Amino acid sequence: MCLFVFCLLFVSSASAQERLYPNEFPLQDVILLNSPFKTARDLNIKTLLQYKVDRLLAPYRKEAGWVPKDSSYPNWIGLDGHIGGHYLSALAMNVAATDNAACRKRMDYMIDELKACQEANTLHHPSWGKGYLGGIPNSAAIWSTLKAGDFKAYHAAWVPWYNVHKMYAGLRDVWLYTGNKEAKEMFLNFCDWGIFITAKLSEQQMQSMLDTEHGGMDEMFADAYQMTGDKKYIIAAERFSHHVILDPMSKGIDNLDNKHANTQIPKVVGFQRIAELTENQKFVKAASFFWEAVTTHRSLAFGGNSRKEFFPSAAACMDYIHDVEGPESCNSYNMLKLTEDLFRTHPLAKYADYYERTLYNHILSIQNPITGGYVYFTPVRPRSYKVYSAPNEAMWCCVGSGMEDHSKYNQFIYTHQQDSLYLNLFIASILNWKEKGVEIKQQTTFPYEEKTKLIITKGRSHFTLMIRYPEWVSKGKLQIKVNGKALIYDKNPGSYIGINRQWKKGDVIEVLLPMHNSIEHLPNVPDYIAIMHGPILLGAKTGTEDMKGMIADDSRWGHIPSGKMLPLNTAPIIIADSLSEITNSLVPIKNKPLYFTTPNLQLINPIHVVLEPFYKIQQSRYMMYWLTLNKTQYHRYLDSIAHTEKEALALQNRTIDFVAPGEQQPEVDHHLQKINSNTGNYLNEFWREASKGGYFSYELSTNGQSNLSLMVRYFGKEEGDRKFDIYIDGQKLISFDNTERWNQSHFFNVTYPIPNNLLNGKNQITVKFQALPESTVGAVYYVRVLKNNI
Repeated sequence: MCLFVFCLLFVSSASAQERLYPNEFPLQDVILLNSPFKTARDLNIKTLLQYKVDRLLAPYRKEAGWVPKDSSYPNWIGLDGHIGGHYLSALAMNVAATDNAACRKRMDYMIDELKACQEANTLHHPSWGKGYLGGIPNSAAIWSTLKAGDFKAYHAAWVPWYNVHKMYAGLRDVWLYTGNKEAKEMFLNFCDWGIFITAKLSEQQMQSMLDTEHGGMDEMFADAYQMTGDKKYIIAAERFSHHVILDPMSKGIDNLDNKHANTQIPKVVGFQRIAELTENQKFVKAASFFWEAVTTHRSLAFGGNSRKEFFPSAAACMDYIHDVEGPESCNSYNMLKLTEDLFRTHPLAKYADYYERTLYNHILSIQNPITGGYVYFTPVRPRSYKVYSAPNEAMWCCVGSGMEDHSKYNQFIYTHQQDSLYLNLFIASILNWKEKGVEIKQQTTFPYEEKTKLIITKGRSHFTLMIRYPEWVSKGKLQIKVNGKALIYDKNPGSYIGINRQWKKGDVIEVLLPMHNSIEHLPNVPDYIAIMHGPILLGAKTGTEDMKGMIADDSRWGHIPSGKMLPLNTAPIIIADSLSEITNSLVPIKNKPLYFTTPNLQLINPIHVVLEPFYKIQQSRYMMYWLTLNKTQYHRYLDSIAHTEKEALALQNRTIDFVAPGEQQPEVDHHLQKINSNTGNYLNEFWREASKGGYFSYELSTNGQSNLSLMVRYFGKEEGDRKFDIYIDGQKLISFDNTERWNQSHFFNVTYPIPNNLLNGKNQITVKFQALPESTVGAVYYVRVLKNNI
């Protein structure tokens, strides 16, 4: 029997939840006991219930032609509607996991309202809107023209398919987790709309459309196929598969350098779902290789990846240290989804090891333990800090995924495959395995104790218990006892140990999980290290000075730390001749598990270092990665970095506003306008240019100040005619010729003073780069508005 038929039969015969994932237990069958995860889940429910549902629904009513019952949230207004889908998913998960009455009431209310919107779209827009359920601003213009192959309105909008994908997922999750058949019908009607709206597009047009971020639309159609068995949905899933990623990944080619990370990961979740249901080897290989490429070469010690939302090349990984826009929370959310899917078809310990690391160190760390707010970027830069959202204000993408992150902690603790039960995570919980008629209680305070205990509390059954032997436990150190008798095994770390027997009430399985200290290097920057204890990343608090915007407002850039960047050359530096010198110097603090002092560690720029779990460090500046040098390296380092840091911080202090051309989010934030303009990257920096009489422009803040300059970054060895004009609010500032200007292969920053008559009385200006006839603008790598040096 092929895998798909098996899965489909399972869906047909499953409980009311009708799960798509046959190896997972329904959320209601896994009860969280006291642990950091239960605490985070319960706080998250309180946070979710602070949101105003009618504001989340406002964009859907507006696009359906109705008067909203409340105003839309102003933050990220161009992406209006995306949070509603995430919120619906989070409600459904919490209804299933906790039977929370308030969450259920809100979920049912949203489904009723959304069903009415979908029906209104069908009635009011018969030519393009049958089954449509989106809150995208200007929906009618976008979809009616895209249907005919005209992408102008589509490209002018903010990632339309990404936006609607969240509502697709929300409807699916209401059905998946609560068995709501109305949500299932709405989901399938929405899928039918997606097929209809793209039916006339050629393969070339589809791939062009998919060049714009589109979430995991391929996953949605694969899910619809598994729900129904209707082949039109798997055909749609494959049509929505982006070959720019699929083709090289299926051949083992890593082409991720300088690609927007969270644009790619959801696509690959879809690849794996298609692989799972069709066994198409192209999709199988692409999903597996992508996971390996990201987790092995592109992930940090806490499981996250990307800087400034992009995968850096090897040469650009130092950006993690220089920038405050570290790994994005959405990336880990989606990598965990991909990991769950891969584990379902190949239940390997490496997947659970990665899942555990990311769950503890990234996902747990992105919740404000007091307010429940969510984190967008987790800075890696020494002595930076995290910024948290506030309910009903910040509406970032990572707010939406964060709502879900803390709602499904019980989803991967246990899984089952045929007659085997997999113990994947060491989290205090109770499993009710209804199919086997047994209940299992896991007692542990892991990671604060190096053990866990499983007790069969009800029933009896024959099955194989698969206990994960984590990669962070040394060879031969794992101990397992069954009813007090030691188990003999021949497995190595990074595997599962199977115990096949008849289990009965009262059986006790004890697992000893010794942890030790280890070092992990920052990818491609070996002088920077992270300190691990078992799977737990250890960090250190470094103070609370100038944490401006730590609780974000609803501004467009509120998710980025805006307080002072403390100089790298004054951050603590470890001086050691060997890594073992570091790991051996950690001294446990009595009666405080996972807390360590470092009295014997030599530090330059010393602070009182107390190492603790990174996920516990909140509302503070911190150290995650440490520069580690021997004495000779240290003296050379000081001479070079002091000068570089002085210049960088001086420029930062003069900067009022800036935009990075070619990078998606900064350009959206600065209202990019363009004609005949292209982007790319070179030497790990992004650029934008325009030709054929084209232009591009940005809106930049001046804060109402005068005596300002415009700084533009160029590469010093461009080919071809590079002649263009720069305008401020329609008035020419300067004509510039970069044709063989420097003939040097490095970057140059050029500063243009802005006359005060172009600034007076203004809080912002529009800076336009206009190509001259038969010439090209740029390439432009960076644009800043600066205060003039006095």
